[in-house]
Amino acid sequence: MRFYRKPFQIIRADLRVFLIINAIVFGFFILGLVAAMVFPELGAQKAASLEADGTNGMVRSLFENPWLFALVILAVNLFSAAAAWIVLPSLIVPFAAIPLFAYKAFTLGSGLFPTTEMAAVGWIPHSLTALIEFHAYSILVFGAYLLGRSWLRPATIGAPTRRQGYLRGLGQFGWLGLLALGWFIVGAIWEAYSLRYLVHPLSELLL
Repeated sequence: MRFYRKPFQIIRADLRVFLIINAIVFGFFILGLVAAMVFPELGAQKAASLEADGTNGMVRSLFENPWLFALVILAVNLFSAAAAWIVLPSLIVPFAAIPLFAYKAFTLGSGLFPTTEMAAVGWIPHSLTALIEFHAYSILVFGAYLLGRSWLRPATIGAPTRRQGYLRGLGQFGWLGLLALGWFIVGAIWEAYSLRYLVHPLSELLL
């Protein structure tokens, strides 16, 4: 029960800040989508980059095996996005995750805007994927904020020194990381199976 309740207790204690961070993360993601809609070359450049670096080829090779596809999606979300843009920078520089991931959310949004009819159909199930995954990112950015605040202002977490404030903030970050991990797992499974089993029937129905 502690595993289930502790992260939600942390969020409830600073709910206003949590909602603001969600607004920032989702807001920059939506700005990226809008930017790609206004400037189509942004989406085209991202698509070309994914084709050139082999990402699209890897996706096609994993498409027939949803469980393996889900594991790859989970690994990409955890390591190339969450760890690289949120967790590791925040362990070194207080609040670094907020501007860094705002930029990352914008680039993800600009790269995910659908540029073809098939991609637009794919966005019907993929919009839920984005909601789940960006909620998980928001939880981590919130954890990074709490770590930075506890580090610079240890009294906010009842710590006498910055070192102890850092350690206690790191504990809160860890609890929130477990909650985010659960969302990432759900998002990876939904993304893999929805792309494999929903997009084609929807395209047959709508196109």
